[in-house]
Amino acid sequence: MGEAAERKLVTIICPAYNEAAVLTRNLDTLRAHLRTLEDRWRFEVLIVDDGSSDDTGPQADAYAAEHPGVRVVHHPVNMNLGQALRTGFVHARGDWIVVLDVDLSYAPDHVERLVGTLEATRCQIVVASPYMKGGQVTNVPFSRLFLSRWANRFLAYFCHHIDLRTITGMVRGYDRRFLQRLNLKAMGLDINTEIIYKAMLLRGRIIEIPAHLDWTLQREGTGVGRLSSFRVLKSIATYTLSGFTFRPFMFFFVPGLILAALTLYLLGWIVMNLGEHWAEASRVEVGFEHRLSEAVRLLYDHRPHAFFVTGITMIFSVQLMSLGFLAFQAKRYFEELFHLGSPTQDHGDLDGPDGPR
Repeated sequence: MGEAAERKLVTIICPAYNEAAVLTRNLDTLRAHLRTLEDRWRFEVLIVDDGSSDDTGPQADAYAAEHPGVRVVHHPVNMNLGQALRTGFVHARGDWIVVLDVDLSYAPDHVERLVGTLEATRCQIVVASPYMKGGQVTNVPFSRLFLSRWANRFLAYFCHHIDLRTITGMVRGYDRRFLQRLNLKAMGLDINTEIIYKAMLLRGRIIEIPAHLDWTLQREGTGVGRLSSFRVLKSIATYTLSGFTFRPFMFFFVPGLILAALTLYLLGWIVMNLGEHWAEASRVEVGFEHRLSEAVRLLYDHRPHAFFVTGITMIFSVQLMSLGFLAFQAKRYFEELFHLGSPTQDHGDLDGPDGPR
């Protein structure tokens, strides 16, 4: 009894939507691997049935009834990944949480590496990354892999405070107490980036470890139908908005700088072309100011669009850079409120053996 109490409990959260074809087999594979780790940790498997329209729910209930340590939570309708994860986080009992896709596109042996890293480093989040050095990707469709890689590179640019290669990935390990204080709101795919963002605000320690993303089983036939459900445009919009969350001012300031450069180019063009009309203006006007006014008038008569375009780009440039500054201020204000309002500040969750990290 005492030895069991010393082993920490790990909750494996498996979101499931229409997984009846693979659920029982993959749960057997997962539990078989977990049994090899029982000398180090205790485990519970929490299946979150996200309103499946097939036999996933009844299968999960039957499996849980036959296997101690397996629990099931049901959504009455499909509520998307974000809500499925949030439900799992609320019902998890473990000291640590590992999120694993029930299709086992990340093999069960990732559990040992994720939990082992949490235990050894006392960090708050461990990310399984197929895109970092040592990571591997097998049999993932090109379109999905291309979008995923570039989405993560895009987000990594905006997520400049920490060095991560995989920001959108779901397979991670968490310190439960830290995770449940992040006040998560996302309902969809963006929950994974929301977790990273809010963990950064609380100065949580995030570590990335190499992982192997393997779609061999999916390509062989089980779960292939799910590939068509990957909505590319929706995902692009989600990842773009996630980048906006990390550094919103860049979405205004960078276009503003581009327009400012275009404005300077147009102004330079106007100045250079004034010379063509200077001699003509000199014949009818006396004095520098009068000549300049006449040269501008003559150029305007010949190229009125240049003046309109220059004025419009100047106005938009100033407006965008002003919005960028306001977005930067708003982000800083939100971060201060979130940081001060988090109960983590009142506890020692981020403290290591030698004090705060």
